[in-house]
Amino acid sequence: MIAVYGAATSGNCWKAAQILRLTGQPFDWVETDSNGGATGTSAFLALNPNGKVPIAVLSDGSVITESNAILLHFAEGTLWLPPPGLARTRVYEWLFFEQYSHEPYIAVARNLTTYLKTADQFPERMAQCMARGAKALGVMERRLSGHEWLTDAGPTIADLALFAYTHVADEGGFVLADYPGVAAWVARLSALPGMTTLRRAR
Repeated sequence: MIAVYGAATSGNCWKAAQILRLTGQPFDWVETDSNGGATGTSAFLALNPNGKVPIAVLSDGSVITESNAILLHFAEGTLWLPPPGLARTRVYEWLFFEQYSHEPYIAVARNLTTYLKTADQFPERMAQCMARGAKALGVMERRLSGHEWLTDAGPTIADLALFAYTHVADEGGFVLADYPGVAAWVARLSALPGMTTLRRAR
């Protein structure tokens, strides 16, 4: 049985659980409170020396770290990941964008505002998160204002990766109504069979 270590409120951890649900692979969920220090224990660091969730532990004991690597691994051979070639490269582009230009700002703003409740203690960091998060949403808007999905291959793990924190971006102070293409995409993805959201998990 696959075991996923993650925090139920985390978009990155949601990705790992969601791709397993969508591909029909059973798994055990191990709740791991990163804000509470659970990822700094010696037992957890033995699994992931980087001290972060999610991780997926396979039935043979192999450990996969990094949320988008987990998406790629479990989507292999399914419609969620195109075969090698340009279509797959387009998915990679969005996965790298998500981790470099999107998640560090939208997810951090959400965590500081909604969970740690320390946004007022870090005004400069919050200002950076709001500016760069808005830029990331603008990049998505330019694509999604004229297309249903982030790539031309239909819904893929690129959409799952960006959905994870975009659909709860309001919890960090972002207004999705300002990005109608993105808001419509969130609604389309939410309506797909088997999709869950972080809101429903709480």
